[in-house]
Amino acid sequence: MASVGLAFAVLATGRGADALGLVMTARILPLVLVLLAGGTAADRFGSRRVMLAADLLRCAAQGTFGLLVLGGVRALAPMLVLAALAGIGEAGFGPGQSALVPALVRPDALVRANATLALVRSGATILGPVLAGAVLAAAGHAGRGGRTGPAAVLLVDAATFAVSALALRGLVLPAPSAASRSSTFLADLRAGWGEFRARTWLWATTVHLALFNLLLWAPYLVLGPLLAARDLGGPGAWGAVMAGYGAGALLGALLLRTWRPARPLPTGVAATALFAASPAAFSLAAPLAVVCGGAVLSGVASSMCVTLLGSVSQQRVPPELRGRMGAFGSVGSFVLGPVGLAAAGPVAAAVGARTVLAAGALWLLAATAAVYALPAVRRGPHA
Repeated sequence: MASVGLAFAVLATGRGADALGLVMTARILPLVLVLLAGGTAADRFGSRRVMLAADLLRCAAQGTFGLLVLGGVRALAPMLVLAALAGIGEAGFGPGQSALVPALVRPDALVRANATLALVRSGATILGPVLAGAVLAAAGHAGRGGRTGPAAVLLVDAATFAVSALALRGLVLPAPSAASRSSTFLADLRAGWGEFRARTWLWATTVHLALFNLLLWAPYLVLGPLLAARDLGGPGAWGAVMAGYGAGALLGALLLRTWRPARPLPTGVAATALFAASPAAFSLAAPLAVVCGGAVLSGVASSMCVTLLGSVSQQRVPPELRGRMGAFGSVGSFVLGPVGLAAAGPVAAAVGARTVLAAGALWLLAATAAVYALPAVRRGPHA
């Protein structure tokens, strides 16, 4: 809901795409800049506390944003500040959740629990925009100069964070051990980096995903819509491709709720190869049905990769390090994504969009084989 409400809220003020881009950047930037601090805070103060604070911050930011829109405030500065605060809350919640799950679930049930979370996230990704559209319609998008609907979406979004905070408040977990903490916050962060580097399987999979985002997935998100519009019948074709991806993500999550791989680490790494299916279909000028089928496989890869690699990390990383390890992994995996998004267009103009996607798909297959061959990955633990 947040992205829909945010977009229409900014546009309802009479501003255009430039302002919307700034607000979206203000929300996304903290995910890179604050994520490591969020993971360190989760280990230092407890995942429940950090997640609770993150929910309250997001509730306040989204609620205030909604009230400003409803009141007709058009100034860009408060929008940027509130979007950044919501992003900071998001950066704190993710690592906390990664550390919280293994504290609530038996080790042998982690894959199923994470698959359930993936299923819920996939469902929310599909249903969130639908619900936002319903709220826009019910609140009257045309009211108060088009402000009522977007404001209502933001206020409903704020209410969901309040509900989440109430649920977290009822959890009772042991406090983090003071003995596991360093003397300062920065010392904790440095210690976490040392532990991250010491785990070959963790940094190797992180580098693998970082290069995947740079060389294949970011170009796919930029060039896929262009190729769909040009060669497959228009913008609706890209919507069908993304629907296939969402369906695949749901299928992957459902699969892992019933199937528990004997070796989740190598299985999760091998699954990343399926991401190449849809970009490869685009590169071969395949018909829409084939591209959508590839997108289903890419969606399956998404759920399997995130669920299995996340479960392995939760099993193999000591409790006092889980927040930091999750944060380092997330930052490392996605930090090169913006570079890929920015470079995709110019590179495609030079060598062709299909060539870019074909090269990325071939690279992914070779890189997946190389990472899988690492002893630390191939001999990963039994489930």
